[in-house]
Amino acid sequence: MKKSLSLKESIIIGSMLFGMFFGAGNLIFPVHMGQLAGTNSLKAAIGFIITGVGLPLLGVACLGASRKDSLFDLASLVGDKYKYLFTILLYLTIGPFFAIPRCATTSFGIMTSLLSEGNIVGPRFIFTLIFFAIALLLALKPSGIMNYIGKIINPIFLVFLFLLIIISFANPMLNGNTITPQEAYATQPFFRGFIEGYNTMDAIASLAFGITVITVIRNLGVTREADVAMSTIKAGAIGCGFMAIIYLLTTYMGTMSRGVYETSSNGTIALSQISSHYFGSFGVYILLITVTLACFKTSVALIVSCSEMFNKMFPKVSIVAWTFIFTIFSFVVSNFGLDAIITYAVPVLMFLYPLTITIILLALFGKAFNYDKRVFATTTIFAFISAIFDFIVSFPKDSFIPASFIDNVAAFVEKSLPFFSLGLGWLVPSIIGLIVGLIIHITNKKA
Repeated sequence: MKKSLSLKESIIIGSMLFGMFFGAGNLIFPVHMGQLAGTNSLKAAIGFIITGVGLPLLGVACLGASRKDSLFDLASLVGDKYKYLFTILLYLTIGPFFAIPRCATTSFGIMTSLLSEGNIVGPRFIFTLIFFAIALLLALKPSGIMNYIGKIINPIFLVFLFLLIIISFANPMLNGNTITPQEAYATQPFFRGFIEGYNTMDAIASLAFGITVITVIRNLGVTREADVAMSTIKAGAIGCGFMAIIYLLTTYMGTMSRGVYETSSNGTIALSQISSHYFGSFGVYILLITVTLACFKTSVALIVSCSEMFNKMFPKVSIVAWTFIFTIFSFVVSNFGLDAIITYAVPVLMFLYPLTITIILLALFGKAFNYDKRVFATTTIFAFISAIFDFIVSFPKDSFIPASFIDNVAAFVEKSLPFFSLGLGWLVPSIIGLIVGLIIHITNKKA
């Protein structure tokens, strides 16, 4: 029985992890963050990397450590009803509610830089209609073309990206050390970057897709749970380390772009502007093609994964029916636009990430308390309650929730929960829940 992977095997697993987590959509957040963070871009990038790179890696490792074969099984450690609630919320988030529509709108966002000024509702409707019509056909009958797209387009995209990075650093628009930080990046850049990393959704995605990596590691001969977890982290240091470097470079590239452009409303616009500045319209066309195909591949994979999981939970509805439902719903949501999708994703992610972080850490160290469900349950209950406040306070004030109610809740919890202003109001309650669970575990063990 092997205890660890060879260097070659580690590189293979690292490449798999990189391909799993890094997509074209991941670029729009560090670039935009760089524009906002200015001179504090490094601190913000470090916070971003912890949640955008570190947590996904730990998410995959926790599946190996706990010997669970899926998110559904992992969530059962909290409770039988909770496993349905958490799995449904997580898959809807990385599926038709946010991630799939975001793929289409990210691609269209780049196209808008090539369109003349005017109403984009019509062009967006046509673009997303074609996008999801093709996605539906391929999701119903997956073929080798998706693997072909992945093997050809991803390398082209990475080559273009690094060419753009090299040129932007060789011929900077402006020294990033002169850009004044904006919004929360002026006072708490690290913690704002930490929360911004939620937008990648990679940590919650790791719980859904991480079993693929774990299965490969086990097939290579590493079977003991602690060895699988350690092998995942060692191999992931390669792929995720590469991803962290890209995040650092693109963050600073966004900062330097402020020398020519105003802060954009989202990273797609910023990325298009930078490409146009250095390569003209040709660069934007290349960016559009590679990003669209990369996002297209991701969309098909997510539609298939969500359909399979929901069919597993609710077998009375066929996979074909779920495929139609998720594709049509994603098409509708995508027509609200990228800014709206990102805005409404924030409160959902502020609710889901505390639950994700706690279950990852509990699963990683669960052997210390024999994976006692009571420890999982008490920690999750405390995290769940505090995360509800994060959800409410993060909601847009021009939405259906009255602004006065949001302000009152914010004023209350800022006085009641430590670190709430940093987006970490769930931290102390979760620790209390953990302590309560461990006391129950130890007491029952002695009895």
